[in-house]
Amino acid sequence: MCVIPLSNSSRIVEIWYERQALSSFAALSQETRLAIVRALVIAGPEGLAAGVIAERMGVSATNVSFHLKELERSGLISQRRESRSIIYNASYDALADLVKFLMEDCCAGHQVIRESVERGGDCCSPAGKDDVVA
Repeated sequence: MCVIPLSNSSRIVEIWYERQALSSFAALSQETRLAIVRALVIAGPEGLAAGVIAERMGVSATNVSFHLKELERSGLISQRRESRSIIYNASYDALADLVKFLMEDCCAGHQVIRESVERGGDCCSPAGKDDVVA
C-alpha cells in the first residue's frame, strides 16, 4: 500500500485538475468539437440529437460521432437515450470547472476585476469597462 504524505496530497489533486484541464482543452482544440460544445451550450438542457448536430455542423454522421465520443471522453458532454435518438448535452459543471481552473488565481489581487469575473466577466464588455477601477 502506498501512503501519500499529507503535504503532497494537495499537489496530487492539483496535478489531477491540470490533467483534466489538458484533456478538456485538447478536446476543444479542434474546430468542429468546439462548435459542437458551443451548440450544446446554446441548446440548453434539452440538448441536441446527433443527427441535428451533424446537420448543423455540416459533417457526416460518422464524423460527428467521432467528435462526440472525444468530447464525451473528456467529460465536456454527456448523452442520454430518448426513444430511438441519442441526445447530447453540454456538461455545464465540467465547463464551469474548466473556467474556474483558468480563473482561480486571476486578477493579481484586484478585487473589482475578480468579482466581475465571478459574475461572468462583465468588466470586460464595452458597457462595463468604465466600471473597473485599478
